[in-house]
Amino acid sequence: QKRLTNIAVVRLKKNGERFEIACYKNKVGDWRSGIEKDLDEVLQTTTIFHNVGKGVVAKDKELQAAFGTTDQHAICLEILAKGELQVGERERKQEYEHLFKDVAGVLVEKCVNPNTNRPYTLSMLERALRDIHFNLDPKKSAKQQALEALPLLQKEFPIERARMRLRLTVPVEAQQELEQLLQREAADVAGLDVAAGGMCVVVAQVEPGVFRDLNNFMQTTARGAGRLEVLSLAVMAEG
Repeated sequence: QKRLTNIAVVRLKKNGERFEIACYKNKVGDWRSGIEKDLDEVLQTTTIFHNVGKGVVAKDKELQAAFGTTDQHAICLEILAKGELQVGERERKQEYEHLFKDVAGVLVEKCVNPNTNRPYTLSMLERALRDIHFNLDPKKSAKQQALEALPLLQKEFPIERARMRLRLTVPVEAQQELEQLLQREAADVAGLDVAAGGMCVVVAQVEPGVFRDLNNFMQTTARGAGRLEVLSLAVMAEG
């Protein structure tokens, strides 16, 4: 028998048997997301177990029957790829709380109160997420879930994506069409100048969703002669 402590267990059921490997905590996610590439940093041992907690090791004939090989390195790779990470109740709760804070943190970074153009505090947004009973999905990223939570929060109180501040440079002949596009998208134009060389320079604040349309405009209408610069990803009131 071989007992290991302070571990993360990945389990795979195959051929009617349960196979487990012992990994370092937090490293399984890093391996699966491609951050960690050194298998030795992920596995505490290449031994294949039936039950890590009890130290019950799988026999070679059982490995051969289930995986078609006794190569422990290859079997570990398969279990890592297809197996299910066993998470204790305490760890699950901690992960949930971390993700919850991360979702609220993304909203703090990307959103403002449109009445004041100021961000909300982390604690206010955490409370708001709880008030709307937002259900977290541990398989989705914090950013993705923050964007999913936003329309639900908007039903309860004033909050919107902070605008981006952009500098757009286009040939003068494309100026009118650019102004029309910005007007259609309710952009806040802060400055407009015609520079030397027949180029028009516009500084404007736009909803983040408009960025793609403006980028397409630069490639098509401005025929690649325009330039789009991001001055600020999220414009917020100072102080």
